[in-house]
Amino acid sequence: MIDVVNNKAQNRYELTLDGHLAATYYKVADGVITFIHTEVPPELGGQGIGSRLVKGALDQVRADGLKVVAECPFVKAYIEKHGEYADLLKT
Repeated sequence: MIDVVNNKAQNRYELTLDGHLAATYYKVADGVITFIHTEVPPELGGQGIGSRLVKGALDQVRADGLKVVAECPFVKAYIEKHGEYADLLKT
């Protein structure tokens, strides 16, 4: 299993597969992580890589005790489909 890595220097969670990088970008302030944009290269499209990336990121966010603002439509849709992460959303 390939792990999702938090690249804090680049403000993104990363998943590298077959030399291609999928990433979800964020900013953090006051205990809240805001997901801004998710990119999955076309070579990795349609394989569930984006979902794996966001799941791994959200699992780490939960472990870190942060709340989530999902500005990124992909992250927002993922949380809507996977209700077990709804409690992470900042209200």
